[in-house]
Amino acid sequence: MQEQYGAESNEIYFTSCGSESDNLAIKGIMRCNKDKGNHIITSKIEHPAVLNTCHSLENEGYKVTYLSVDEDGIISLDELENSIQNTTTLISIMFANNEIGTIEPIKQIGEIAKRHSILFHTDAVQAIGNIKINVNDYNIDLLSMSGHKLYAPKGVGALYVREGINFQKIQDGGHQENDKRAGTENIAGIVGLGRAIELINKNFDEYNNKLITLRNYYIEEVEKRIPDAKLNGHRFKRLAGNCNFSFPNIEGEELLLRLDEKGICASTGSACSTGSTSPSHVLLAIGLPSNLAQGTLRVTFGDENTKEDVDFLLQALEEIIVN
Repeated sequence: MQEQYGAESNEIYFTSCGSESDNLAIKGIMRCNKDKGNHIITSKIEHPAVLNTCHSLENEGYKVTYLSVDEDGIISLDELENSIQNTTTLISIMFANNEIGTIEPIKQIGEIAKRHSILFHTDAVQAIGNIKINVNDYNIDLLSMSGHKLYAPKGVGALYVREGINFQKIQDGGHQENDKRAGTENIAGIVGLGRAIELINKNFDEYNNKLITLRNYYIEEVEKRIPDAKLNGHRFKRLAGNCNFSFPNIEGEELLLRLDEKGICASTGSACSTGSTSPSHVLLAIGLPSNLAQGTLRVTFGDENTKEDVDFLLQALEEIIVN
């Protein structure tokens, strides 16, 4: 971890997933510093693991500011700076959005947090493996990650906490993880996570260049073949394998069912929101009207995907939407 991310081994706490890491980071910091400040700054497009954690803390009396985003899903640095109060203890902004793929200006956010002596947490679950991250270069104090996004087993995650930063445990039990996270560690999962990080960093450029090529080809072809399609998220400042399009005159759930019949796996939004009939909070936050948000398809390309897979998907979309 030190070589790839600038983190020392004693700064890593193993968890069960990214959601637990987010909970531990945000609740752990705020409850530990409740006598110093009770204000958190986050964004409207965070993963539910962050948003619902903040909602839970609001019920305990903490104050939360939810920053708006522009049509590409990027926060305003001016709004961030203007939202800082004397009681602001933590800024929590995701590195890259899980639905629309937009990458936030993390380095500048870290600089603002450091200048105001505020702790900075980032949910980097989507970014690890797709972006080269050094916690020192980005002034990141806490970072959440999840194993299965790196092809490690499900059921393992990690939280980086910069040395010297104290936080309160949120789970009672034994004294594992330096008395910060009780419970028996998932040793097999941890080993798998470590190996996955080694492999993905060894082939980082090759892996991401492949995904970028597939992503750009898919975007160009969708816009060529389906003229009314709307790309969501920043066209260039986005995750390598992420593509999110909204299509008018078709429901996302219908589109998913039709694609599933052809053996194609995709989603209408966050995997953690599957089954919800409400429009994505991310799409609404970037100003997408409800009817268009309902016709959204998120596709994520991975290591095993090929150009032939993309062509098969494109043909299916044409048949379903255009013909």
